[in-house]
Amino acid sequence: IPGYGDSPPVEMVVTAQGRRTFLDHVLQELGMQRPVLVSPSMSGRFALPFLLAHGDRLAGFVPIAPVGTKDYTAEQYRGVQTPTLILYGDRDTRLAPQALQNLQHLPKHRVAVLPGAGHACYLDKPEDFHRALLDFLRQLK
Repeated sequence: IPGYGDSPPVEMVVTAQGRRTFLDHVLQELGMQRPVLVSPSMSGRFALPFLLAHGDRLAGFVPIAPVGTKDYTAEQYRGVQTPTLILYGDRDTRLAPQALQNLQHLPKHRVAVLPGAGHACYLDKPEDFHRALLDFLRQLK
């Protein structure tokens, strides 16, 4: 993610609109049409603005305890028709409940909780994570 970790700071990603535009450019450069956007943790700052503006361009959305969910209203979430799998580990007691509280307003959502997994549930329980993800992907059109 630009601006995080050891990556160089990028002026474009300072605002939600800039982050949405950045992600839009990435998807265009990759030639992706109707991808499923998987968004763990800090990537929520990019994925959520994109979802709210361009959710119709996604085949699906998989938020994994993303940050930034409280930045949007229940009404904004209710306007998104993108099929969503809200996925998190039951040991993530800080960010996951907050994300669920906000993301549950997405009208086409399902929830998958991975027992015994923490915030990085895909690392803690990779087989369970992949099973839940593949089940969701199989149900998409």
